[in-house]
Amino acid sequence: MKKIFLSLFVFSLLGCEKDDICSDETTPRLIIEFFNIAQPANNLNVTNLKVVGVGMTDELDTFTAVSKIEVPLKITDDVTRYSLTLNSTNDAIKNEDILEFNYIRNQVFVSRACGYKTTFELNPANGVVHSSETIPNTQWIKNIFVETNSIKTENETHIKIYF
Repeated sequence: MKKIFLSLFVFSLLGCEKDDICSDETTPRLIIEFFNIAQPANNLNVTNLKVVGVGMTDELDTFTAVSKIEVPLKITDDVTRYSLTLNSTNDAIKNEDILEFNYIRNQVFVSRACGYKTTFELNPANGVVHSSETIPNTQWIKNIFVETNSIKTENETHIKIYF
């Protein structure tokens, strides 16, 4: 009986695995930074920016003044659309632009404890599509520059928006 107990104890110890902690090995969000089109070297705060996923009822966030945002991309679809509303708290001057992100999803194995994460590759031809669903030719976003098509980490800016 002692031999059976000792054998089970030894096998249970051999089956133990070091605990993995999933810190930054998660699905990355898209990093967007805002710049002044008149002085492109300077990033600029956007005032009262409301970010809402198109088709969603809840807003992602409303920022009083922000020069950089992080938005998640869908891991179950190859397209994510966001409404970005400038001056969202003032109906007289608010301005809504729609950004559509087209990408390919890649599943990357992280570890047994963490599982998989999704990374994204923006489509080079139409990775970011910009439109306005309010009044045509009144878009507050003047130019969009894709810094990198690969979205694998949150350590860098992926998209630069000039307004």
